Amino acid sequence: MRRLFIVLLVGLLGWIITSTPAQQKTAVEETKQLQPSRDANLIESSDGTLGNSQGQGIFVGRTGQPQGSRRRGLIAFDFAGAIPPRSRILSVALTMTVQLSANGDQPSPVNLYRVLRPWKEGTSVGLGGRGAQATDGDPTWIHSVYPTRRWSRPGGDYLNILSAKTEVRGAGVYTWNSTPGLVADVQEWINSPQENFGWILIGDESKAPTAKVFHSRESSEVPTQPSLTVTFRPPAK
Repeated sequence: MRRLFIVLLVGLLGWIITSTPAQQKTAVEETKQLQPSRDANLIESSDGTLGNSQGQGIFVGRTGQPQGSRRRGLIAFDFAGAIPPRSRILSVALTMTVQLSANGDQPSPVNLYRVLRPWKEGTSVGLGGRGAQATDGDPTWIHSVYPTRRWSRPGGDYLNILSAKTEVRGAGVYTWNSTPGLVADVQEWINSPQENFGWILIGDESKAPTAKVFHSRESSEVPTQPSLTVTFRPPAK
């Protein structure tokens, strides 16, 4: 009996040594840097006829004029082809560059929230914070898709749980470092791509002027365009 036990034990150890590396291979972490698939501005107006989808800036906060109206930004990334399905998201960081600050170097918080309703990037081009006449497909303060689909509330539909925040001052590069919220957002979008509506950026809307103007994906200065850095572990093969 003892001899039989030893034979079985030796055989089991041999199986573990020869089989484990092939059968239990751990996937190596990878990091990808992504550019936005779309971005746009939400410009506060009573009738929702102002848009700015193709401008070179994303305006966030409250402007000095007209009457200190609010601005919010929308930004989304497409993960298809970059991050395999069933990957485990480990860290997420969003980097954007401020080109102009309405209150100089005064710090203002800029918060990220997960958007809950589909929106499109239209063709309107605003040459400043006032925006332009909305075109078909634009998101506006009232519409997720102008002129046919509306947000359930003016200013956009988003999960009222903070995904990340950072303090923004004057011109320069800013990063929303990885948080459990950002990781959960991207993990949700990897698991359910049909729910990927990106983030909304909301600045200090308590007073005017607090607007910060970030370079958009349409910026002619390519290095200043937004980027998302995602570290993940792909599914084991």
